[in-house]
Amino acid sequence: MAFDDKVDNKAEEIGGKVKEGVGKATGDERLEGEGKADQAGANLKQAGEKIKDAFKS
Repeated sequence: MAFDDKVDNKAEEIGGKVKEGVGKATGDERLEGEGKADQAGANLKQAGEKIKDAFKS
């Protein structure tokens, strides 16, 4: 996995955690859900990159 991809995926995951936290704190269920979705998407991308790396070796 390219370093840039790792950084981008981690930033997306952290952004999702922030959104989720703000949503919980303000009672905004939509924002909380978006944060969870962002985290799930970032984790899925990370898993895909790891699989590609495994086949490159």
